[in-house]
Amino acid sequence: MSNIKKIQHKLKKIYPKIKVDEKDECVHLTGELDRWEDIVSLGQAAVSKDFVGVLNDVKLKNFVEPDIRQSAINDKKYDGSNLDVLIIGGGVVGCAALRELTRYDLKVALAEKESDVACAASGRNDGAVHVGIDLHGKSKKLSYLMRANPLYENLSKELDFKFERTGQYIAFSSWKYLVVGYLLLKSRAKRNGIKGMKFISGKKLKQHSPNINPKTKFAFFYPSGGSVCPYGMTIAFADNAVFNGGQVWLNTCVTGMTVENGKIISVQTNRGEVFPKVVINAAGVYADKIAEMANDRFYTIHPRRGTNSILDKSSVEHYGKLSISMYGNHKSNAKLHTKGGGVVSTVDGNLLIGPDAVETPLREEMATTAKSVNTVVDRQQDILPKLSARDIITYFTGVRASTYEEDFVIQMGRKTKNFVHAAGIQSPGLSAAPVIAQDVSDLTVKYLEQFSPVVKNSNFNPVRKGVTELRNLTLAQRDELIKKNPDYGEIVCRCEEISKGEIIDALNLPLKVDTVDAIKRRTRAGMGRCQGGFCQPRVLKIIAETVNKDYSDINKKGDGKIILGKTKGEE
Repeated sequence: MSNIKKIQHKLKKIYPKIKVDEKDECVHLTGELDRWEDIVSLGQAAVSKDFVGVLNDVKLKNFVEPDIRQSAINDKKYDGSNLDVLIIGGGVVGCAALRELTRYDLKVALAEKESDVACAASGRNDGAVHVGIDLHGKSKKLSYLMRANPLYENLSKELDFKFERTGQYIAFSSWKYLVVGYLLLKSRAKRNGIKGMKFISGKKLKQHSPNINPKTKFAFFYPSGGSVCPYGMTIAFADNAVFNGGQVWLNTCVTGMTVENGKIISVQTNRGEVFPKVVINAAGVYADKIAEMANDRFYTIHPRRGTNSILDKSSVEHYGKLSISMYGNHKSNAKLHTKGGGVVSTVDGNLLIGPDAVETPLREEMATTAKSVNTVVDRQQDILPKLSARDIITYFTGVRASTYEEDFVIQMGRKTKNFVHAAGIQSPGLSAAPVIAQDVSDLTVKYLEQFSPVVKNSNFNPVRKGVTELRNLTLAQRDELIKKNPDYGEIVCRCEEISKGEIIDALNLPLKVDTVDAIKRRTRAGMGRCQGGFCQPRVLKIIAETVNKDYSDINKKGDGKIILGKTKGEE
């Protein structure tokens, strides 16, 4: 029996109406099913080492996939641009790859459909720099993570983004798991190259966090775990790339490609047709759609929604500073393709809980449901029994770009020569991004060097200075800064202690943005307890005055998201 026949035989037993065949060395699924959960299960069951990937084209009955969300801008700003490299997607991998490529004397642009970078999964996750204890030893995820994890101290200093080596715990509620838990985790640590694993008694853990579950008997601690501001890191990569000559094209959505003889000739966008020598696909949940445009699709993205909640900063005083990524008990999350969430100490002084994992046919379903919030709270009460939804000051939902193989896709195109895949980037994609970017850059440069030498950029500067954080300075340092510039003495956001000077600094960073949410990501103005209820009007005023725009032209999230409109009767 041939390999495809075996898969046909297996899947037809469960889903007899589905067609299973082979296409471009992939398992190709077509047909229609009533439930999205069945479509996902079918794709997972079709994974085979004998094939390159799964092309799951089974339709959900009575469901029409929405068009890709994009800006209303439709102009010719970039029409006719000739580029060495076009990167599609302004998440952490795309921005890091842009920075890596500015190390060379190349004309490189990044097209992002939103009004800022880090608007999707790269800005909507828990910011954990993972240890790798849960990853399969032969996965690309593990390989990239283990190479990237040690780089964070130096990278955060170089690019001026926040990072803390917090470590991560796995806690257990019963002694019966001691032997099997130790042997299993010790074996995994050795296999995956994870060093420094330590046994921590429940008593010692409770000294660190008195309100942790009193049933906690013991934990294992991994010192290599860390925490980073995910959108802060992405913005830092983009800023440094722009400083070094890279271009970031915001509100620019890729709508099509012209491919001839296995090569991309041009890329169509809402802002004109451009002509790159190489295209890098870092499009997140739309990576398979972009691959299809390039005639090089061999995987399927099935979106997986996850909700996180942020607790008030006072919760750290109450619960303690924790980073527990898993809580070992009778519950298992293996079949859910999630670590089960946890409690994470963020670099900004909050506790974060989550995420959950919900399969969805909607690629941009970032609305947060009460069910998801309550599910996360209920689950994390295993760690903090006194945890209450009243501690939550905000919540957010991100959509992970999962492939059915549950691994990264980092390689040159299979059929299209000048196409680079950086797809399937889900956890630990944020942690692994710096090294993924290095490999994507290397693949790109290697391709270009077939035609002409690629010269290093002699003016490349790896250092980036971010926004001065007044709240982290001593009183003497604040006083000195205010004497030089009185704008730092005018506090705009009381919750987070953000000054007018910091907001102006954010507006003058290399990547120019002037929406309220973009300033929020760069300064934290509006991220405190009141969530912008008091400071947003003042932030709006500072933006309008600094960039010389009318108030009514300042948007919250980007094109069309107006905060102040003209009243009836105004011209």
